[in-house]
Amino acid sequence: MKQSPFLESIRQDIRLRGYSIRTEKSYLFWIKRFILVNKKRHPKDMGGDEVKQFLTWLTVERHVAVNTQKVALNALVFLYHKVMKIHLGDLGFKLATKQRQLPIVLTTSEISAIFSHLTGRNLLIFKILYGSGLRVNECLRLRVQDIDLENLTLTVRDGKGNKDRQTLLSHALVEPLKVLISDAIALQKKDNAQAVGPSLPNALAIKYPNAFRQAAWMFIFPSQRLCFHPLTKKLCRHHLHDSTLRKFLQSAVLKSNVHKKVNCHTMRHSFATHLLAQGTDIRTVQELLGHNDLNTTQIYTHVLGEHYAGTVSPLDYLT
Repeated sequence: MKQSPFLESIRQDIRLRGYSIRTEKSYLFWIKRFILVNKKRHPKDMGGDEVKQFLTWLTVERHVAVNTQKVALNALVFLYHKVMKIHLGDLGFKLATKQRQLPIVLTTSEISAIFSHLTGRNLLIFKILYGSGLRVNECLRLRVQDIDLENLTLTVRDGKGNKDRQTLLSHALVEPLKVLISDAIALQKKDNAQAVGPSLPNALAIKYPNAFRQAAWMFIFPSQRLCFHPLTKKLCRHHLHDSTLRKFLQSAVLKSNVHKKVNCHTMRHSFATHLLAQGTDIRTVQELLGHNDLNTTQIYTHVLGEHYAGTVSPLDYLT
C-alpha cells in the first residue's frame, strides 16, 4: 500500500542513513501511529507535549512493555531531531514498568529431546542457535564467507546494534555445513544462469555488479523462492524467513514433552547459561553474545543461582 508523501519522504531519509529494513518498518509504523492517535495532525504542528502524551498513553492505556515504548520513542526522536530538526526538550513522560524476568533455559536433556524431533536443515539451524548463541535472524543471514570451518568460528555481520562479532562453531557441525555450503553454491550457479543471485546488503550491487556471482555472498540457508529486493526491486534470492522455523520448533517441543515456553531465542539463553555452568568467564560469554553491557549477561548467573553461592535451603538442615 502506498504511503503518504510525508511518510515516503521519511522512508527515503531512513534509507539514506543506511538503516535496516526492519528499523525502517518499525519507525514508519510508530510515526504513523503517532499521527493517527493525534487525529491526523501533521507532526510540524505538534511537539514535545504531544510526544509526551503519546508515550504516556502507550503505557497507561495500551499497557505496552518498556522495550516497545523505547522503540516508539526512538522513532519519534528520529522524526523530530533527524528529519525535522526540531528539538523536543525534556519529555518527562511516564515510563513503562519493567519487571525483571529470568530467561527460560532448557536442560541438556531437554535440548536433546527437542533435537530428536528435528531433521536436516532445521536441525542444523537449531544446533547453530544453541551451539553458537546466535539470534535466529543472525543465523539465517549467514553467508558462505561468514563460516570458518578451519578455525571453528562464525562471523555475525550487522547484528543487533549494527555490530559485527565472532563466535564459536561446534566441531560437530563442520561436516553438515560442508554439505550445506556445497548445496547453496550449486543453487547459486543455477540462479546465476538466469542473471539472478543472493540479495546483497546496502548498495553493494551497484558498486560491484557481479558480486551476486561470487560464492562468498551466497546465503547458506537460502529461501526456496525468488523475490524482489525491497530497495533495488531486482529479482533475487533472500534467506529463509524465521516464521518457517517457529512452526518446526513448536512441533518438536510438543513431541518431546518439554513443558516450558520455548522459542528460537531459548537456544541462545541456554547457550549462555550452559557456558557459565561449565566455568566459562562471564566476559567471554558477553563477547560471544555481543552484549554491550555486562549487566545484560549477568542475568544468566541468576538462572544458575550463582548469586546464592554457598546458600542452602533451611529445609535441608531438618534432614
